[in-house]
Amino acid sequence: MNPAASDVILRAEHITKVYGGTNALRGVDFDVRRGKVTTLIGENGAGKSTLMRILAGVERPTAGRVTLEGAEVHFASPTEAVARGVAIIHQELSLCPNLSVVDNVFLAREAKRGPWVNRGVERERVSELLERLEEPIDPDTMVGNLRMGQQQLVEIARALSQDTRVLVMDEPTSALSAVEVEALFRVIRDLTARGVSIIYISHHLDECLEIGDHAVILRDGLVAAQAETKDIDLSWIVSQMIGREEDELYSDLPSSPGEDVLEVSHLKVADPDNPGRVAVDDVSITVRAGEVVGVYGLMGAGRTELLETIAGRNVAQEGTITLAGRRIDHSSIGDRIRAGLALAPEDRQRDGLVQSLSVARNMSLSSLPSITRRGLVSRSKERDLVARVSADTRVKTSSQEAPIGSLSGGNQQKVVVGKALMTEPKALILDEPTRGIDVGAKADMFSLMAASARRGAAILFATSEVSEVLNAADRVLVMSRGRITADLDPAATSREEIMAAADDAATRQETAGQ
Repeated sequence: MNPAASDVILRAEHITKVYGGTNALRGVDFDVRRGKVTTLIGENGAGKSTLMRILAGVERPTAGRVTLEGAEVHFASPTEAVARGVAIIHQELSLCPNLSVVDNVFLAREAKRGPWVNRGVERERVSELLERLEEPIDPDTMVGNLRMGQQQLVEIARALSQDTRVLVMDEPTSALSAVEVEALFRVIRDLTARGVSIIYISHHLDECLEIGDHAVILRDGLVAAQAETKDIDLSWIVSQMIGREEDELYSDLPSSPGEDVLEVSHLKVADPDNPGRVAVDDVSITVRAGEVVGVYGLMGAGRTELLETIAGRNVAQEGTITLAGRRIDHSSIGDRIRAGLALAPEDRQRDGLVQSLSVARNMSLSSLPSITRRGLVSRSKERDLVARVSADTRVKTSSQEAPIGSLSGGNQQKVVVGKALMTEPKALILDEPTRGIDVGAKADMFSLMAASARRGAAILFATSEVSEVLNAADRVLVMSRGRITADLDPAATSREEIMAAADDAATRQETAGQ
């Protein structure tokens, strides 16, 4: 049902966008309702980001028009769009890590007192915004020293600091904990109560149902369906997006795990950003051949520090790490890779990919010794290896030589995992392997994990999605404040039990009583 014209603040009419011979958008009609949350849902490549870039002035449409408050607009740049009240929070963060939080929030639009920058006013405004987001970060902290989730909140604070009438949020919670998501949702509800219109894009479909008023499904550059959020459920969204039911996303796991492959015993790790704090506290884990173990926890629980220590990025204060019966806790990262351990990191842009290299160069980085002779890389061996792994991981790219940045988020993640799989690991570790990717790519990721387990690899993955550990793991380990608080069988465990075990407040009380 079309809303009344008075209810629509921003409207895209018959929007078409052509890149070369590719139609990214094909006559899309899209309404943004005043003071409401419109969720835009679709797989990677469906056209969501292209449509948002057009609305935010980053790109111009090939055909069609955009109206704001009933008047046609032609934004020449994002700056012009912001000046008219349309702002966007991009999925890939656009922060300057070498600048402070306050400098990032007010970059290129500093608060002035005469010819001088009014740092006091800026700090006060940033403190208010971060307090509103329930994240008390010092405004003078360098952004590069913040966790991924904190950086995401700084990006959100920057958008909120502008006089915005229409705010596009592209994957705003991809790096946030459940507690931080709740805080953001309170801010969104406050904004809509004040008349701000929100376009909310997320691969977390349950979030779209919770926060959205109206849902629009894009598929292959077209509007496939739309409905009031109160009238739909998760199964409806998934089937409209990809033509499959939700329970078809998860692959069957091997039924009988083998011998112990990865053993972590009494591991203790200092917080890399705060050495006075313990990030991992007396953790012991065993993962067997053909077993998939999921680690669930809230932001700051110690999941990433645990996985990165096993992979060799962090140094343990205490404890041992054994791979296939061999101690590796004093080995380098390279030695651990050669021993059969591979990590797909949480932040694919910063830690998993080299943006200046092609798809093939990125994927083959971890396997250079196997395709190198007398110091020279055999390009024919590289092409054959990349082609095989690309087929196994279902990477969609026009060419092996295509820039890695030309791929969607889901395909970039497959390249990161493909790079790890090229080493033929005995133990594969994945930190948030489905962060920021659509449900179709998630299904491919779960299929890869199950296939690796069937080949005998031990799989250890961390996630902030309860549904993933319930459906994609043989065993669920719950972390809170650096400790394993539960070791559960997902077949006999509820969502509520997992979330209770991860509850930070409960763990604090338990720790205080010891």
